[in-house]
Amino acid sequence: MSTFKDDEWPEVGELVISTVNKITDYGAYVTLDEYGKEGFLHISEISSGWIRNIRNHIRENQKVVLKVLRVDPERNQIDLSLRRVTQRERREKILLWKRARKTESLLRSASQKLGLTLEELYEKIAEPIEKSFSDIYEGLEAAAREGVEALLRIGVPKEIAEVLTNIAKERIRVSAVKVKGILNLTCTKPDGVLRIKEALLKAKESGFKRGSNIRIYVVAPPKYQVEVTAKDYKEANAILKRVVDTAINTITSLGGQGSFKSE
Repeated sequence: MSTFKDDEWPEVGELVISTVNKITDYGAYVTLDEYGKEGFLHISEISSGWIRNIRNHIRENQKVVLKVLRVDPERNQIDLSLRRVTQRERREKILLWKRARKTESLLRSASQKLGLTLEELYEKIAEPIEKSFSDIYEGLEAAAREGVEALLRIGVPKEIAEVLTNIAKERIRVSAVKVKGILNLTCTKPDGVLRIKEALLKAKESGFKRGSNIRIYVVAPPKYQVEVTAKDYKEANAILKRVVDTAINTITSLGGQGSFKSE
């Protein structure tokens, strides 16, 4: 695994992180950081407006997000555009690039501890992690949040999983938010307590999602505290809603009643 893709060429329309090397009167020569290849940014593709001085828009050694316009491997030529990159595209590309660099840094540390090359480590973990997560970094985040079990259960070898988890916990700052509320469940049937327990169990099972945590405990019957911890409020609130809906629907179907008040 490497940040550089020396044997590959970018595709037309792709966004690439580039470093400005040389500025001329008619454009700028840049290096595509992810490919280790040189590209050219023509002055007409720097800004949609009139350019008095190119250096008012870009400077040497600056990192920029560019869009690939043309690729000609035979002529070793890549034409690029700055003006066709939106602010949103720029922001998202930079985040992905930083994420990839951090992933490689973490894996390099792990490979040294394990006595493996970076490529050997990547071959051992890429398939199981990328099958269960959007990318390797998300898997490492899960390990930092949940512990080594997050990697063991998807098939990462134990020794590797332990090293990756230790490094992830040291170097990945995991953010989490909590939402909560009071769930009221009642059932006057002879076995009402068992029916309430069944509703609470189904509720907790319904909200399970990797990387989140659900706590349900009694405050004082019929009040039960529900707490959901997740990576952001959108996910936490979605899980909380699913848990509460399941609890109320289940107890209702079992002859009881339920209500909820968020805190």
